[in-house]
Amino acid sequence: MTYSKVAAVGDQKIRLIHGGSEYFELLLKLITETKISIYLQTYIFDEDETGGIISEALKQASLRKVQVFLLVDGYASSKLSNEFISNLEKAGVHFRMFEPLLKSKHFYFGRRLHHKVLTVDSVYSLVGGMNISNRYNDMPGQPAWLDWAVYAEGNVSVWLTYICQSRISNNVIIKAQRLDKSAFHTKGERVLVKTNDWVRGQNQITASYLKMISNANKSIIIMSAYFIPSNQFRKKLRLAAKRGARVQVILAGRSDIKIAKYAERFMYQRLVDNGIEIYEYQKSILHGKIATCDGDWSTVGSYNINGLSAYASIELNVEVKDSHFAAQVEQTLCNIIKSDCLPIAQHQIEQYDFLERFRNACSYYIYRVLIFLFTFYFRRHE
Repeated sequence: MTYSKVAAVGDQKIRLIHGGSEYFELLLKLITETKISIYLQTYIFDEDETGGIISEALKQASLRKVQVFLLVDGYASSKLSNEFISNLEKAGVHFRMFEPLLKSKHFYFGRRLHHKVLTVDSVYSLVGGMNISNRYNDMPGQPAWLDWAVYAEGNVSVWLTYICQSRISNNVIIKAQRLDKSAFHTKGERVLVKTNDWVRGQNQITASYLKMISNANKSIIIMSAYFIPSNQFRKKLRLAAKRGARVQVILAGRSDIKIAKYAERFMYQRLVDNGIEIYEYQKSILHGKIATCDGDWSTVGSYNINGLSAYASIELNVEVKDSHFAAQVEQTLCNIIKSDCLPIAQHQIEQYDFLERFRNACSYYIYRVLIFLFTFYFRRHE
C-alpha cells in the first residue's frame, strides 16, 4: 500500500489516511507508543477481532500507567458485553457510554455520539469516519468499507483533546489535566476542528460546507455515504454549477442502509438537471465523508450531508485550508471516480420503473418526516 505523505501546514503536520489496514495499523501504533494519555471516542465499538485488538492495546496502555479514556455511543455500541466492559475497567480504562435522553430494551431516543477521534498525549490525533469494527478493517477475503481519516500533529491535537474532555465529567478525569478553552486561539490557523451538535447550538461543519459551496468558482468534489441534502444545500450546489464550477458527488453504489440509498436516488433527477455530476462507487460499500473545493479547501471526518448529521448527531471534522493537501485529496477522489465509479447519466435515471420510483419517493419522504419530528422535539426542549 502506498501511503500519502505528511504535509506541513503552518505549525501543524497532517496526512490523509485511507481506511482499512492503513488506519488501524496507525491507530494501534499510536496507542502502543503513548506515554501520558489516550482519548478514544467512537460511534461503534464491536466485540470482534478488530475490537479485541484495539481493546487489548488500550488495556496494555492503562497497565503502563497511561490515562486511558474510552467513550462509545450508547446505541451503536449497546451490544458490548458486560464481561468485555468489565475487563477494560479492571485494567484501569475509564470506560463510559454516551447515553440518550430515553431508552429501554426496545427504544432509544436522543442524540448519538457519531464522531470518531483519537488523541494521544495531546500531540498526535486521528479524526475520520472509521468505527472500531471488522467492517472498517481489511480482513481476510473481506476488504474494508471505503473511508478516510486525517492524522495530525500539533496544536490541533490539543484542541481535539479539549473536545474529548468536554464529553467526560470532571470526576472521571483523575490525573489528566483539564484543558481550558480560553487557551485556544484559532484565528489564522489553516488546520481547524469543526463540530456539529445542534442541541448545543454548534453547526460549524454545516456552516463550513455552505460557505464553501457559496464561494466555489472552479470545482467541488464531495464524497458522502448517506447524501440527503437540505433544500438550502441543494440550492447552493445548483448556483455553484450555474456559476461554472464543476460539481461532482461520489455516492454509494451499494449501501448498508437501503432506505438511505433509495432516498438518494429520488433526488438524482433534480441534481442532474442542475448540472451536478453523480458517481456511484462500485468496489465496496462506501462509508467515507470527505470533500474538497477549488484546490485550497478540504474537510474530512464523520459528517454526512443529511439531516441526521446536521441535527441529530454529534459530529467532528478536520478542515484544512492548504493547496498541497487539497491537491492530494482532489487527485485521490478523481482517481476513484475514474477507476471505481459508475457515472449516473440522464438515461439511466429514466430507466427506473414505476415501482423503483415509488419506492425511492416513499423512502425520501419517510426520511424527511422522521427528521422533522426529531428536530421538532429538540426545538421545543432546548
